[in-house]
Amino acid sequence: MASVALAALAAWAFVPLAIRLALRTSFLDVPKGYKGHARATPYLGGAAVMGAFALAAVAFGGATSSFAVILVGALVLFALGTVDDRVLLGPGIRLVAEVGAAAVLWRAGLGWEVWGDETANLLLTIVWVVGIVNAFNLMDNMDGAAATVAATSAMGIGAIALLQGDAALAALVFAVAGACAGFLRFNLASPARIFLGDGGSMPLGFILAAAVMALPLEGSLGWTALLVAAPLAGLPILDTTMVCISRARRDVQILAGGRDHLTHRLRERLGTPQAVALTLAIAQAGLCALAVSLSAAPQAWVIAVAMVYVSVGAAAIYVLDLSWQAPEAASEAAPSALPVPEAVVAAASVAAQAGLVAEDQAVA
Repeated sequence: MASVALAALAAWAFVPLAIRLALRTSFLDVPKGYKGHARATPYLGGAAVMGAFALAAVAFGGATSSFAVILVGALVLFALGTVDDRVLLGPGIRLVAEVGAAAVLWRAGLGWEVWGDETANLLLTIVWVVGIVNAFNLMDNMDGAAATVAATSAMGIGAIALLQGDAALAALVFAVAGACAGFLRFNLASPARIFLGDGGSMPLGFILAAAVMALPLEGSLGWTALLVAAPLAGLPILDTTMVCISRARRDVQILAGGRDHLTHRLRERLGTPQAVALTLAIAQAGLCALAVSLSAAPQAWVIAVAMVYVSVGAAAIYVLDLSWQAPEAASEAAPSALPVPEAVVAAASVAAQAGLVAEDQAVA
């Protein structure tokens, strides 16, 4: 648990530096399209989170030996995601990078080994990594959402790792939890002082996807290890599945941006991002507790419980989508790919700087 504290303290120190750097370089998320935040907000939250994670992971041995490949892969996706935050890379480039990172994990012996056929295991590893990376990326659609869920999932994975006697893996994921917790102090402010961005959500998803596969579950559970693993990323999986089903039903482009995610639907009922984040944390903690209990259960019990939680998830999707009023079509359009004029960015940067200074003075 010491890695949690170190990562949290490091994030508290790194986030203000990331904010200043983003303001000086006009690396801002300017409101446009479906994005509903009120003012231009600094990116580079991912830089602070990854820096804090890497520091704690290395300090406590969680990035040594075979787990070093997880840290390297996360840093590669951090770099790619940060570039994407700046210049909007196409989805094809991101997909190739994610597939490559998954293949490297499998080659290093950190992929799924639930089938007798190695090709099937490789394909399963790729699908898992790409799916979880993009699920966490999609979860980053409201202040605090992705970081809260990532921190909670990391604690659940770490708990199973400790029960299995893998202290190094536990230190690795506890570093994720601490880094996200330190970041949330700034991201859950009203308004948010910094955003995670793709440079944060993509590597977080990758680390957690890799950590789940690194858990020594397959030996006793076989293919049902997948049923134990799913709840550890339950909310991102639920959110992505719900959005895909909902958009297919409404004939809306799957890859378009929109305000139809689980977080948006919860906010209509709960009112604030802070309340949504708390609700997400409680729900994901419950799913992690379920996964911890299933990790020591026999296969028959795992299958029976999985049938229940899949049914509950399907019912939740039905209820949430049935009782939800779709936003106007204009709000679901993808953000414009056209560059924002430099004058607009400069003005937004000045406004953001003034706002952050005012907040700092108020706190002082």
